[in-house]
Amino acid sequence: MLSRLQSLPRDARDTLFLLAVIGLVLLPQTANLPWWCSLLAAIVLAWRGTLAVQARPLPSKWWRIALLGITLVATYATHRTLLGRDAGVTLIVILLALKTLELRARRDAFVIFFLGFFTMLTNFFYSQSLATAFAMLLALLGLLTALVNAHMPVGRPPLMLAARTAGSMALLGAPIMVALFVLFPRMAPLWGMPSDAMTGRTGLSGSMRVGTIAELALDDGIAARVRFEGDVVPPRSSLYFRGPVLSQFDGREWTAPAFTRRLTRLAVRTQGAPVRYEVTLEPSNRPWLLTLEATPEAPATAGLALYGTPELQWFAPRPLGDMVRYRAESFAQFQYGPEHRDRGLAAYTMLPPGSNPRTVALAAEMRRDPALAGASTHALVQNVMQRLRTGGYSYTLDPGVYGDDTADQFWFDIKAGFCEHIASAFVVLMRALDVPARIVTGYQGGELNSVDNYWVLRHSDAHAWAEVWQEGLGWVRVDPTGAISPDRVGQFRRLATQPGLIAGAFEAMTPTLAIHLRATWDAINNRWNQWVLNYTQGRQLDLLRNIGFEAPSAQDLVVVLLLLMVAASLAGAGWTLWERSRQDPWLRLLDRARARLRQAGIEVNDATPPRQMAVRLAERFGAEAQATQDWLLRLEAGRYAKSPAATLPRLRAEFRRLQWPRSLPAK
Repeated sequence: MLSRLQSLPRDARDTLFLLAVIGLVLLPQTANLPWWCSLLAAIVLAWRGTLAVQARPLPSKWWRIALLGITLVATYATHRTLLGRDAGVTLIVILLALKTLELRARRDAFVIFFLGFFTMLTNFFYSQSLATAFAMLLALLGLLTALVNAHMPVGRPPLMLAARTAGSMALLGAPIMVALFVLFPRMAPLWGMPSDAMTGRTGLSGSMRVGTIAELALDDGIAARVRFEGDVVPPRSSLYFRGPVLSQFDGREWTAPAFTRRLTRLAVRTQGAPVRYEVTLEPSNRPWLLTLEATPEAPATAGLALYGTPELQWFAPRPLGDMVRYRAESFAQFQYGPEHRDRGLAAYTMLPPGSNPRTVALAAEMRRDPALAGASTHALVQNVMQRLRTGGYSYTLDPGVYGDDTADQFWFDIKAGFCEHIASAFVVLMRALDVPARIVTGYQGGELNSVDNYWVLRHSDAHAWAEVWQEGLGWVRVDPTGAISPDRVGQFRRLATQPGLIAGAFEAMTPTLAIHLRATWDAINNRWNQWVLNYTQGRQLDLLRNIGFEAPSAQDLVVVLLLLMVAASLAGAGWTLWERSRQDPWLRLLDRARARLRQAGIEVNDATPPRQMAVRLAERFGAEAQATQDWLLRLEAGRYAKSPAATLPRLRAEFRRLQWPRSLPAK
């Protein structure tokens, strides 16, 4: 196979290489594209490669028009629009693939190159992870190699030579890219795509249908990273990161109420010293922030005016489509909510008429029990928790199919469930007992990464618990899952599906190595997030402050960047002048002539004199290149003239006007 590829004409070889690079650009997009788009792009690229290998003519324009029409119809049928991020990326991918079907001249190749660069950038619409950046770096080097190869002289220049040149270009441009990244003022996005705001993300939702958190727990992706300040780290059992609070129930689904008040400080009665920590929240396209219970003051974050709700939640003014880092102070000992029962609590005892009749009957039976007659909320909660401990209930990701009356099925039929099954059934029973109760969703626990000492919250840590109202205390957290599976809360335990064959075998053979590699990879990704993705204007200004600016501003960033650019330009000019002073100007002109002859396919080396170059030119092109032969002879004569420097300006001017041969003559 390798020998066959080496025997192909240069056009076919270069085309195959370009198609391979395009495939590398498109490969990371397959998870984000409709299946038909990935399939059509693969078919078109394979078709174009077959035509190149077999030296067959390209298809007519009617084929391309037909495929483009099919693409437009399929895109509209899939996305219901031709605008927006997802539809736009789909069209760009197909257009790039179709453009290869009219790759005939260098101009077509340049269009493909620049369309490939643009398509490469669209990968970052969906992910800015370190893995994506590494894949795009390889794609960038591939496109640069193809671009350099297209400018190389006729013949069969090795691709490795073009790759080295492309690598050198990338290394030379790296300092400029670093300077622009570090100092170019950070600004808010100048454009957006609201129609795509809630697509392509995973995480907690503003509602909970029984079974949805179990689906989320199968996702091992990272939701947030937490770094605690100082030596005081709360125990894992108390790490409850609060998300949406759900209090409205229609019999099947729990939803959050509409916001009526936006607060800058939450009414929380706290005790003890606060826990200070920093959270790096992954993009979720949801407006809420994750904070430990309870956080009275708004977390400190750059560029976001946060507001809170009486349910102890903190919100951003817009969905968080980018990574966000913020600092917060939370209190492990706190009380909040009304201390005495009022009318507002009645909404937290409501149940849909006719729903979960057996659970309602169970509540009535408990009320008739003499031991519970007139019992306090605390006593009722303990009775229900004891029922969970001793009633044969189990904690599982796959409890089976639940119907409409989920609480009835949990308490009497299935007796198994994940955290939302348990929390929902618990809250329904407490409401049937006329105890105000609601559901809180969020994340519980986490995993300490021993490499960088960050706590990692994964989607598999998603959790649901309950809050009940108690006289004199207000709202009190109750986690009924802990009654069935204490190690889910008190220790580190996740429920997960069985790993695949390869991953399972690897973990079975080297479980310690697998854990260490995962922790190392998470730590590397965290550094990428902290120093690259989360490099904000605040950190830019901190950098200027560290180098001596007392009150840095965006204008100072521009000034420093301009000074660096001027200094780099002056350094480059000085280097060029120094290089020219070290080399004979006549030899530089001779080197330029040798380069032109090499482009024409004439073999010359650094020791070939001008007269010999003229002879070889005459042998190859004859009288067609007579003017160039005469110039080479005048160049040699000028070397031995009485004043060689006086003849150089005229020789340079003639060099620029000459029609240098560009290819071998037709045979």
